[in-house]
Amino acid sequence: MLPKLSITIANKNLTAAKLAKKDEFYTQMADIERELSHYWPHFRGRTVLCNCDDPYESNFFKYFALNFNQLGLRRLICTSYNGSPVQGGELMVRLDFPEYEPKKIAYKVEITEVSDLNGDGAVDLSDVRYLLQNDRNVISTLQSGDFRSAECIELLKQADVVVTNPPFSLFREYVAQLMKYGKKFLIVGNQNAITYKEIFQLIMQNKIWLGYKSGDMAFRVPSDYEPRATRYWQDETGQKWRSMGNICWFTNLDHQKRHEELDLVCRYTPDAYPKYDNYDAIEVSKTADIPCDYDGVMGVPVTFLDKYNPEQFQIIGNEYTLDIEKGRGYVNGKRMYSRIFIKKINPQKP
Repeated sequence: MLPKLSITIANKNLTAAKLAKKDEFYTQMADIERELSHYWPHFRGRTVLCNCDDPYESNFFKYFALNFNQLGLRRLICTSYNGSPVQGGELMVRLDFPEYEPKKIAYKVEITEVSDLNGDGAVDLSDVRYLLQNDRNVISTLQSGDFRSAECIELLKQADVVVTNPPFSLFREYVAQLMKYGKKFLIVGNQNAITYKEIFQLIMQNKIWLGYKSGDMAFRVPSDYEPRATRYWQDETGQKWRSMGNICWFTNLDHQKRHEELDLVCRYTPDAYPKYDNYDAIEVSKTADIPCDYDGVMGVPVTFLDKYNPEQFQIIGNEYTLDIEKGRGYVNGKRMYSRIFIKKINPQKP
């Protein structure tokens, strides 16, 4: 029989492995292109870090490598981690360390220039492939590739903007690190993260906001991903896919949508907007139904943040930051869904 300590360690390792598998979501190029098109001015002359990605296999890396010159990047850094399930799927990188060749070890790619290396008159993925396979100066090994490791933190310090799809299970920790080092970022996350106390407080303080895309998004998942009854399929090549309807981009890069005013057409009446039993605010079940003339506190769905303009609305809090009896708003004895409590900055007069 194994000692209790050994069993505990084994259970922790098993749990970590299960979480790692659940975190393996690979973003499609089309989703990256669609979102990144709104932020190009933020990248000129900057160093971009993709620190939760596999160079070449990652569509984030491909996007920045292909658009390196158009974006005017100064440097692109991308890191992989030990045991990545997709490493070598599209490009087997030779690291010149024979004893490591059979293993998928962590490594870093650092690019300061992308040019027409194969002489076909255009810069494309074949040039990036040639660069990685032939220039030993752009690739080096890492100890683990974990974004929390000392070596990856040093890379983070060198970056101006971080763009990636971090592990959903480590989202709080990942964002806390970005804030600690004062980094600009654009990252993919689950909409549920909005309700995390640490994340919501940053949103309230206008230190983080949502990007352009919110809602449904499909991801490639590894070959050993366990099938699900819903939102899961395999394509004609055998590639496994998983989709989720509550995905959004989190950022602190300013963009135009954040300053678009929400057009409000509804007017307040006590019958249409009942008050909560346990909090001094009215219930608004849809963002589109926010009354234009109400000057008090309103409870709105979490999806309101997709339309949030800090010049039009003030965020008061949510169930986790406000002292609300029973922890959730009730209307006529009925427990409501999670709400964000807001006020209009300049409500129209009745």
